[in-house]
Amino acid sequence: MAIGLNVPEPESTCSDENCPFHGSLSVRGQTLEGEVASTDMTKTVIVEREYDVNVPKYDRLMKRRSRVPAHAPECLGLSVGDTVRIAETRPLSKTKSHVVVEQVDGEDAATGGGD
Repeated sequence: MAIGLNVPEPESTCSDENCPFHGSLSVRGQTLEGEVASTDMTKTVIVEREYDVNVPKYDRLMKRRSRVPAHAPECLGLSVGDTVRIAETRPLSKTKSHVVVEQVDGEDAATGGGD
């Protein structure tokens, strides 16, 4: 089943209704890449993105980070440190409105493609 993004479907299956591949969840809006920082919650991962912000007063760059909670379908099998691509979707809970759609290889993530 195509989800509207150019991502491969996972090899394993799941019975999660909020899985974009095996359930009825549709994706829309932006896609982001980041690293899984936490898998402590059930069916949820925290994806952390680090970026640089210019500080004109000191003519330097400052590192910032954002942490985005995302739904993790069972069929992806994610762990801490994995680089993933997440897509925006309808609100799934008070804080979750993204879902993990792909686990990205290390060399693709280093080039920064897809943002």
